[in-house]
Amino acid sequence: MMGIILLGPPGAGKGTQAKKLTEEFGIPQISTGDMLRAAVKSGTELGLTAKSFMDAGGLVPDEVVIGIVKERLALADCGKGFILDGFPRTIPQAQALDRAAAELGKEIGFVLSLEVDPVELMERLCGRRTCTGCGAMYHVKFNVPKAEGRCDKCGAPLVQRDDDKEETIRKRLDNYNRSTAPLLDYYKGTGKIRTVMASGDIDAIYRSIVGILR
Repeated sequence: MMGIILLGPPGAGKGTQAKKLTEEFGIPQISTGDMLRAAVKSGTELGLTAKSFMDAGGLVPDEVVIGIVKERLALADCGKGFILDGFPRTIPQAQALDRAAAELGKEIGFVLSLEVDPVELMERLCGRRTCTGCGAMYHVKFNVPKAEGRCDKCGAPLVQRDDDKEETIRKRLDNYNRSTAPLLDYYKGTGKIRTVMASGDIDAIYRSIVGILR
């Protein structure tokens, strides 16, 4: 098993599919979003820097993200492979990833491009709610908590994160189209990219992905 990159706009389901792939193949999901949010929650200098960009719907600087990812790929659990969820986001990051992987003796085997209708993307993202206690994720339509506004697991209040509000989402999608979409052209030249239609049933999307990987 080699490294897998999941590409796609915010809300395309990269995190959901990465978790299912982790269970199937026993390789770690490396989500820069989760790592950055952990840094934000801990209030570190790095976290505060990242938060200022995330709240504004911007991209976190390359040097911050690349350092985090390279350290993660060097860990023992990435020996059999890994799933990159949300990285790279730009061509310079992709080039830096190629260099880092080569230095670590690792290889990217597949680049999966998850494509979703823009209207469906807005519905997915604007409806997300996050637990202020344990970080569990809910959705006003697709994953409704048992008690309105409260986490099923710990009972803490649920909130809409700043980066899940409509104005910020539009900025995030603009950033994606401007900076990340060109990655499709970058990876087309490698012969590793595959397109996955990621609208509709989660399990059906997953079966398509597994079919590609196998």
